[in-house]
Amino acid sequence: MKKPTITRATDLGHPEGPYELDDGRVVYANTYASEIGYWDPKTGKQGTYAFVGGGPNACMLGTDGAIYSTQTPNVGAWVAPEHRPPSIQKTSPDGKVEILVTEADGVKFDGPNDLTFGPDGRLYFTDSGDWAPDTKPHPGRIIVIETNGVAKVLEELDHVYPNGIVAEPDGSLVWVESYNRRVIRRTPDGTKTTLCTLPENHIPDGFKIDENGDFWITTVSSGGVDHVGKDGTLIDFLEVGGTPLNCCFGKGGKLFVCDMGPFDVTGAAITGQLVEVDLGIEGMPLFRGAIG
Repeated sequence: MKKPTITRATDLGHPEGPYELDDGRVVYANTYASEIGYWDPKTGKQGTYAFVGGGPNACMLGTDGAIYSTQTPNVGAWVAPEHRPPSIQKTSPDGKVEILVTEADGVKFDGPNDLTFGPDGRLYFTDSGDWAPDTKPHPGRIIVIETNGVAKVLEELDHVYPNGIVAEPDGSLVWVESYNRRVIRRTPDGTKTTLCTLPENHIPDGFKIDENGDFWITTVSSGGVDHVGKDGTLIDFLEVGGTPLNCCFGKGGKLFVCDMGPFDVTGAAITGQLVEVDLGIEGMPLFRGAIG
């Protein structure tokens, strides 16, 4: 791959799960600040979009203009000053923050991680629990929230730490499993296929789909992003440096990558960056929905 132009917005705390708004600002989950933050690439301005408490992990825009975010207060030794239960939150355009859902089929969430709306308008997310690759304390789940707010467990998984998740145009879901480095596709009829296993030391976190249907997967321990074909073929590797967590496409062929900075397993990493890569490839338009 030809080396693209890379610019960086620094001192953003702990940026995770980004999303480009219609006005060009990039919102992101600033986990250790318990907030949804924003950065404006046009002006360089950055700040707080909304204080949500706890430890938010990913966010995206709904058709109602609200920001939907995962709340996962299980971040190693760190404890949020203002606790929130593992949940899905909704931040309305007027600034109101509410907890929408805390359980599915009578089971409390362990730690919602990444989320995506599907073409059916429903909200899907990975329930990963706490990151602990040695002890693996929580089994993984894929959960769907109906538009009326009722949550159901779509898939019960092993202790694999399901992480980033996307929806394809035909309604298939694709997610990555961090502990075993696998990329999994689930078709609308429930059939699951392992598309590929990423290389050693390429632990997947988040990812998005480009206009060709290919996947761009941030791999935290590799210092970059794996370019994987929709059939699971490993195509290329984009080096961005740091510790990439998640990404999103922006207008004009941009790829925004959240870099948490030096890896910190004992406390709150607050030296993160948002990396803007002039990739020259458009992202697939993300689906939107709303939870009543």
